[in-house]
Amino acid sequence: MSGTNMTITGADGSFGGYLASPASGRGPGVVIVQEIFGVNHTMREVADNLAARGFFALAPDLFWRLEPGVQLHDNVEAEWKHARELLGRFDREAGMADIQATLDHLRALPGATGKAGVVGYCLGGYLAYLAACRSDSDASVGYYGVNIPSKLDEARNIKTPLMLHIAGHDEHCPPEAQKALLDGLSGNPHVTLHVYPQMGHAFARPGDAHYDHACADLANGRTATFLRQHLC
Repeated sequence: MSGTNMTITGADGSFGGYLASPASGRGPGVVIVQEIFGVNHTMREVADNLAARGFFALAPDLFWRLEPGVQLHDNVEAEWKHARELLGRFDREAGMADIQATLDHLRALPGATGKAGVVGYCLGGYLAYLAACRSDSDASVGYYGVNIPSKLDEARNIKTPLMLHIAGHDEHCPPEAQKALLDGLSGNPHVTLHVYPQMGHAFARPGDAHYDHACADLANGRTATFLRQHLC
């Protein structure tokens, strides 16, 4: 399955996105929120896979204000450096506005059911958490989001389902941060937490040094079930 590049109208300008559509032409929407590498082959594959499950999956280019259309390889050191530089300049508040604009866009597509959620990875996992706190996402999923503990005060605003996949050996989220995350969210009835004790960061990204096929399949299956439950 292959998607199409399209334009999304935001609050302060238009930006690109990759849309994969279900074969039926009808279904709920999912915003795919990128890692620090842009809307690259990995994010497009995620969108294609969700479209095959019956969703309109749209990955917005959140780095468009810095470098429109960036698609970096996650296994090339020079491109890692470029990705980290983009992350350092990325305006997360503007990114949240783009996610809301993408949710609006998905709901307006021909064949859309009106429900739309968010799935994000790494940087996108953090933004998926914020989407549950701040946006009108109907359901949100975050994979190994970094810096969520710094925004736990916003958890009181979560009113729709949120699922977080947590890598137990995440080098970007030390044990004390993971404890704060678990302690801060475990009592919230809207939040489902899954910890993968032996996994490192990006365990669900094929080709990464920490990729684990079994745990990736487990997490992705849980995500698909969660989205069907709350969006379909």
